[in-house]
Amino acid sequence: MRINKLRIEKNSIYRFVAIIGGITVNVLMAYLTDLSGIPLYLDCAGSIFVAALAGMLPGLITAVLTNVFSSLFNNFSIYYTVIGVIIAIGTSHFIKHEFHKKKANFIWYILSIAGVAGVLGTIFQWLLLGGPQFRDVANAASTLSEGEGFSYFLFSLIINTGLNLVDKAASVALAMLALWFIPEEIKIGIANSKWRQKPLSKTECKDIRVRMEKDESSLRIRLTYMLLLTAFSLTIGLSIINISQYFSDKKEEYKENAMNASAFAASVVDPEKVDSFLTGGENTPGYYDTKEEFSRIRDSIPGVKYLYLIKIRQDGCVFIIDLDAGDDPAYENGELVEFEEAFVPYLPQLFAGEAINPIESNDRFGWVISSYTPVRNSDGVTVGYVGADASLSYASEYVGKYALKTILVFSGFFSLILGYGLWVSEYHMIYPIGSMAKAISDFTIGESDQKALDEKVRKLRSLDIQTNNEIEKLYNSLCKMASETTEQMRSVRYLAESSDRMQNGLIITMADLVENRDSDTGAHIAKTAEYVKIISESLKKKGYYSEKLTPKFMSDIVKSAPLHDVGKISISDNVLNKPGKLTDEEYEIMKTHTIYGKEIIEKVINTVNGENYLKEARNMAAYHHERWDGKGYPEKLHGQVIPLAARIMAVADVFDALTSPRIYKPAFSIEKALEIINDGSGKMFDPKVVEAFMDALPEIKVVLKKYQES
Repeated sequence: MRINKLRIEKNSIYRFVAIIGGITVNVLMAYLTDLSGIPLYLDCAGSIFVAALAGMLPGLITAVLTNVFSSLFNNFSIYYTVIGVIIAIGTSHFIKHEFHKKKANFIWYILSIAGVAGVLGTIFQWLLLGGPQFRDVANAASTLSEGEGFSYFLFSLIINTGLNLVDKAASVALAMLALWFIPEEIKIGIANSKWRQKPLSKTECKDIRVRMEKDESSLRIRLTYMLLLTAFSLTIGLSIINISQYFSDKKEEYKENAMNASAFAASVVDPEKVDSFLTGGENTPGYYDTKEEFSRIRDSIPGVKYLYLIKIRQDGCVFIIDLDAGDDPAYENGELVEFEEAFVPYLPQLFAGEAINPIESNDRFGWVISSYTPVRNSDGVTVGYVGADASLSYASEYVGKYALKTILVFSGFFSLILGYGLWVSEYHMIYPIGSMAKAISDFTIGESDQKALDEKVRKLRSLDIQTNNEIEKLYNSLCKMASETTEQMRSVRYLAESSDRMQNGLIITMADLVENRDSDTGAHIAKTAEYVKIISESLKKKGYYSEKLTPKFMSDIVKSAPLHDVGKISISDNVLNKPGKLTDEEYEIMKTHTIYGKEIIEKVINTVNGENYLKEARNMAAYHHERWDGKGYPEKLHGQVIPLAARIMAVADVFDALTSPRIYKPAFSIEKALEIINDGSGKMFDPKVVEAFMDALPEIKVVLKKYQES
């Protein structure tokens, strides 16, 4: 156990070194290409190497951390994390399913990852930058398309995908070359270091997954759903919080900008000239200079779209100075405009010449936040207001791009969180629990066979689960319980076998007592027992009575065969050993041995409180003289109403009687005996039993010859 742990520890270190090496190679090559200005990335060779060597999760870690570190010198690298994640997952899948063993598959693999990187990279660049990231790509696309629009985007996509094809082919070649130099033993060790038990084969893993997926409420399915929900909720929640906070901060920033713009602009207005500006307009001295100052203030403060000087009246506001704002023309000097609905609550303060808090509104001027600063003369009387409107639509555009960036960043971390959760759940929970469940299931199936049971215990112990948590404790408890159960079963079997041997000894003793009284039977019980075994096995081979002919039944009837004539112990010697033919009265007495046999065995059954194989002994003793056509005794049963054990014994008993000498007749030849048996098929005997008997003649003859020579 300690050696295994040391081996796992060593392989885990190799895996960690591989991840660090992969990240270093990725970042270094990305830095060199960024420094040289070459329109390539070469930042995924390490991710491909690690994913192929150590699996999906190490590949994901390498891809995500590569983009994190690369963002130190390339601001846009972090937004391409999801592309690296997809390449790592694809590589892991490619190696895990052994597609790499066919060289032709490498072409499809490179085309696939290059296509994904090219398409997604182009889309991300268009959304974030409005065009290609590299100037050379932009110039080439512009030249080919001869303008903007869809064709420009299409050519950018084609060029980007082509560059990615070169990029990914070089990265794959470099990764595969590095893998070629690593010894096979280290590769296997790193690949197996993820296991917290004896590594399972692909077939075993598939079997466990199939077993668990059959149940809709299985642990595997529940854990997968839980991890998906947790990772998705965490990613969406953090994204929403981050975006909301960013928008809130941006909104507050624009509010401050609007207040600063109105305050600065109010400070450059000469209060004594406000009325003359209104009446004289641009011809008034100082009007043009004041307007120019307004323009400089507006252009220097981010987000401010409108800046104007107004005078408040009861019927509306009169514009004195107003700046053009893009497509929105300025109001003319002296133009009266009605108050917007958002300003109605603040009119009393405005009429009183007081300062008001910034107002957020969404009207014909768009979504803006307005700040009004009073312009007061030397007497403190408000002669006008400077208004500054910061466009929140600008802020929302920034937030939209920020939201896209946030989603792109978090999507990579979402994949990492999900991958880690699935990795841990599979190798720390699902596979150990699934392995234990299968081993215990096999353990219960094999309990009827001691050797099979011992082997199942060895297989359970060979799982070597080392999760260092409750699952390992459960595993150790199961191993202990299985071992103790196996030993108990061994003891029970030993006692049962001893009891069985004793019972068999008693049965044989009883049968011998009968046989010793009957001077004419000579090894009858031994021969009939062997014939019964041969006939039952032949029936089994032919597929007859397959439901009845279980291993237990076949064992029971062989054990029971010696007792078929036990009832003869109750027949007097005068009848049992009469040298001549029996009279009718004597024959009727002889026939009662079947009734006596049944009664004797039933008494034994009641004494031992359980039928066991004595049930078949009773059937043989009672009914082995019944006939297929219903003309037998003692109950004149017919056909399959006669127990199968008795039908088999009937053929064995008659055949032995025919081929053995009696005081009233010599032994028949085997040919004559077989002729009589065949003639009795369908009359005296079950036709299927006779057929099975005939098919087994070589074995029957071996038994007959053995006892004739003895």
